[in-house]
Amino acid sequence: MRPCEQTTPWWNRRRTLQFLFKAAFLVVLMLGAIAGPVPARTQPKRDASTVTRSVADGYIGSSACAQCHAEIFKRYSQTSMGRSMSVVTPELLRTIPAEASIYDEKIDRHFEVYARDGKLYQTEFQAKPGQEPTFRDTHQLNWILGSGMNGFGGIVQREGFLFQAPLSFYSKTNGWALSPGYEFGDYGFSRPILAGCISCHSGRPRPIAESNGRFENPPFVELAIGCENCHGPGSLHRASALAAGHQLKGKDLHIVNPARLTPPLANNICMSCHQAGDVRVLKPGKTYQDFRPGTPLDDTLSIIIIPPMRESPPQADHLEHYYSMTLSKCYRSSQGAMSCISCHDPHVEPSREVAPHFFAEKCMKCHTDKSCRAASETRQHTDPPDNCIGCHMPKRDVRVIQHSSITNHRILARPDEPFPDVTFSQTTSSLPDLINLNPSPTSKNDPLPRLTLLQAYGELSETHPQYVSRYFAVLSELASSEANNAMVQSALGHRDLKNGQCAQAAQHLQRSIQIDPRQASVYGDLAEALAKLDRRGESVAALQSGIALDPFNPVLQKSLIVQLVQAKRYAEAKTALEHYLEVFPQDDFMRRMLDLANDGSAK
Repeated sequence: MRPCEQTTPWWNRRRTLQFLFKAAFLVVLMLGAIAGPVPARTQPKRDASTVTRSVADGYIGSSACAQCHAEIFKRYSQTSMGRSMSVVTPELLRTIPAEASIYDEKIDRHFEVYARDGKLYQTEFQAKPGQEPTFRDTHQLNWILGSGMNGFGGIVQREGFLFQAPLSFYSKTNGWALSPGYEFGDYGFSRPILAGCISCHSGRPRPIAESNGRFENPPFVELAIGCENCHGPGSLHRASALAAGHQLKGKDLHIVNPARLTPPLANNICMSCHQAGDVRVLKPGKTYQDFRPGTPLDDTLSIIIIPPMRESPPQADHLEHYYSMTLSKCYRSSQGAMSCISCHDPHVEPSREVAPHFFAEKCMKCHTDKSCRAASETRQHTDPPDNCIGCHMPKRDVRVIQHSSITNHRILARPDEPFPDVTFSQTTSSLPDLINLNPSPTSKNDPLPRLTLLQAYGELSETHPQYVSRYFAVLSELASSEANNAMVQSALGHRDLKNGQCAQAAQHLQRSIQIDPRQASVYGDLAEALAKLDRRGESVAALQSGIALDPFNPVLQKSLIVQLVQAKRYAEAKTALEHYLEVFPQDDFMRRMLDLANDGSAK
């Protein structure tokens, strides 16, 4: 038997998807904060299945809320959250720059943005001076992602899948440039929009579980972030209001008012999207759509960070708003009473000119004019005068996204204020090497589920090798206690593949697929194990099954081409290569391979 060698470390199993999720998650939340023109919003049409599902889970849409809360809804609709996504319409195109031509020397690619017949398009192509383009790939942008404060991007729909467009508009430079993340590679129009990303940037998305960017039709019940994202499903509240003749008084237990929640539960609503951590792990059996305002976020999702060290204190600002706030003296002095909504009113977004005064009034709820130790003359020379947030919450550049800056939420008395000692002593006896940022208020010291730890250690191990041994230790525990879990079986398969135990790896991977046949990436792993067992026909069949689930996965399609060649099924390999380039025309290497194949067949 040929040795079964694993060419990549075990923890790279989902590296591509995890990287795409992280980058996309940062991108959409960055784009959601842009002060630009207010685009016209058109809600997608609902089909019968959409309406049925919406009513069944209690969601009725913001338009229903607006019937009784018209003034609040009107104000909220002008905020960045209320404008987080828009359908591309002729009216919208009149409010945004829709013409651009970009050349990126690093990847030797030309990009164009243009509007035609009320629709918006982007094109990528490669061309040498005086020659016809090597390829040209054009797609319609169906939605605009972002409100305009830092910029906006586009979403492309292809055969039921959603993808990020390669160019985004940046307000700071007033121009189009490569979308965040595209500096790492040419993804063309095949970088998927994942559930964890879009769930924070839209009202009610409909991602298909265990898929890589596939959505139901239509993809959204409600496009922009709406009332029910923070207040929970509104059907029972509306029914109560109708029964009372719209004269409801006092508390209505059928709807969530974040102001009446405990600070931890109120913060959980904001944290669900505004706190990234080092890794976010869904609880077993949960999806992002399962979180309900007013319930502990920990029931659905765990947000985990690596414990900071004194020699490397926390420095990230982007999507670390809650954690940064907890390290401030204001928060610690309040004994946890301070929350996100102590300063922020989600219904109102002050302009940049009004914001200093707006937030100064928030500061004065706890402080007095004499609280500030700066000289009066110094305070008068800020822009505008007495600009509390300008001094104590300065904006800093976002390192992970070009042309962007964001407010530092660790409210500092002075710029050189050291981190409090608590920063470096936040682990617990049940979790000594990680910090769970959102434990349930009633079970703060409970250990995380082992399946959650397995995912957390696995993802963190990509860049932090100290967690590799912890991953294997947890996996060994779960091998017996959770033997019927698909993720555990696929992880065991990877472990065995790495150790050269191909037959055992294939058994684990086949069992994983039997438990949950929706795992496209596991079919790829199974195909590798089968190929190294000289079971190439089965390997090809496994790859074809994976591609049927995830037709825009370049790794699976490349693997299929290789296996067909090694099985000497050359005609099928050439057909698969031609199909690959139809989906991924930007791949220069595979285009050269097709040229070689064509040259060989011509001789």
